[in-house]
Amino acid sequence: MIAYLQGKVICKKEKFVVVNVNNIGYKIFLSRKNLMQIKTEELITLFCFLYVRENALDLYGFLNWQERELFGFVNAISGVGPKAALEISSLGPLEKIRKAAETGDKEIFKGISGIGPKKAKKILLEISGKIKQEIVFSENVADADPAVGALINLGFPRQKAKQALEKTDPNQSLEERIKTALRTIKNG
Repeated sequence: MIAYLQGKVICKKEKFVVVNVNNIGYKIFLSRKNLMQIKTEELITLFCFLYVRENALDLYGFLNWQERELFGFVNAISGVGPKAALEISSLGPLEKIRKAAETGDKEIFKGISGIGPKKAKKILLEISGKIKQEIVFSENVADADPAVGALINLGFPRQKAKQALEKTDPNQSLEERIKTALRTIKNG
């Protein structure tokens, strides 16, 4: 869907900015850390994630692709919403999160609303598994299912895409598998 946007910041609020891209204003939620780095009237490029819900389409923005990838990992964890995932994604490079996951350092999430010690432990366990899985996936890109890639490009987390595609008939065309998977995701 929307991978990145480049434009002028015309409005900056507590949790989001409005970016003018070809005379269209996009409301983009940012982490507190990233919001502090952005000024009104500044030309910026943001990598984006479109979060689709029944009653809303929310756009989340990131200053670099690594934050966007980390957001995808964390957002796919059960019990972690996109707002918490947004703050976690801004904690630092993936390597820093990986080290915290390896050492079990739950303090890395200190100050993030809604993340207590139990949830922090769960997130670290899930992230370490997802990072390992992603590394394996990256090394075997040639073997990857193109339907998974298509669903990821539509903004769905990799794990959710794979789960939905497991319920499709592998003999169907690529287009039909994607449509079936989208219906599966929609119906929950």
